[in-house]
Amino acid sequence: MRQTRLLVTAAATAIALPALAADPELIVFDWAGFEDPALIGAYHEAHGTGPTYSFFADDDEAFQKLASGFRVDVAHPCSQMIQRYRDAGLIEPWDISRIPEYENIDPRFKSSTVWADDSGVWFIPTDYAYTAITYNTETVPAEDVASLSVFHNPAYAGRIALPDNVDDVFALALLANGISDWTSLTDEQFQAAADWLRIAHENVRTYWADPSEAAQLLVSGEVSVAWTWNDTVALLQEEGFPVGFQREAAEGASNWVCGMVNMANAPGSEDKAYDFINAWLAPESARGLLEGFNYVHTNLVGRDAISDDELEAAFVSPVEGTLLTQVPMDLAMRERMLEEFEKIKAGF
Repeated sequence: MRQTRLLVTAAATAIALPALAADPELIVFDWAGFEDPALIGAYHEAHGTGPTYSFFADDDEAFQKLASGFRVDVAHPCSQMIQRYRDAGLIEPWDISRIPEYENIDPRFKSSTVWADDSGVWFIPTDYAYTAITYNTETVPAEDVASLSVFHNPAYAGRIALPDNVDDVFALALLANGISDWTSLTDEQFQAAADWLRIAHENVRTYWADPSEAAQLLVSGEVSVAWTWNDTVALLQEEGFPVGFQREAAEGASNWVCGMVNMANAPGSEDKAYDFINAWLAPESARGLLEGFNYVHTNLVGRDAISDDELEAAFVSPVEGTLLTQVPMDLAMRERMLEEFEKIKAGF
């Protein structure tokens, strides 16, 4: 079941198990839980097993490990990290002539010149969803989560959880200040977001590290309101927990996209790296992604095979309100966010 798998893999990450061994000729560096065979059925059929996986819990942690010399074949970062990977010389372009389903990826995920330019395709978008307000519908009135100001509401002091993730918390703070594009932030906009987070910090019980932790905080009653991804909602739904996911607060929600990069100087089989990405992009993988994570596949053929009712039940139907899409931002600004977030968590 989804919950068992996510809890087990999150625990594996927490105690730093280095890898889940399988095919020694392909090492995939991935988020905990993504070793699910339903995501790469064709790879298992072709090779009789899955790749060897090593797990990370945070994009910055993953980058630092790879930049320090950890060698893998394929990694699964989110979109705003790709420029860092390119600048560090960690990745090489994919040969899309070997990836037939690339043409079926939603065009809106292929427009960034950071991800694809005249030198090649550096990032294959595979999965996307949202970061929004997750709350207990039995204890939190719907009107309280109609605005992101709920995170400043003194009624929820000590009952708030935010992600220990700089991109998601700054997306929240920027939206709360009326900013839905972070590609050209001013100093004043950055400072307004940081100030907003400092006020929210006073209400925060904890910063969650993985979706299962966020779900457990809500189930236990320790927190009533959180800023989470869709997979936290999936865990809560499976538990029968009275969960709401407010993606249309007055100020908006955040939309993120993650995908696969082809590591330079990879130790394993390049052919198997292409078998892996082709299995991931297969239309039938879309259902495994939705049912396992409440995430949406970037392959339009796969996504269109899923009913509107199913998408709505997973809280991934199209959003009518404002969205801050986590596209690549200025790297110097992101470094400022990282430094500021550490200060805020420390109470400064």
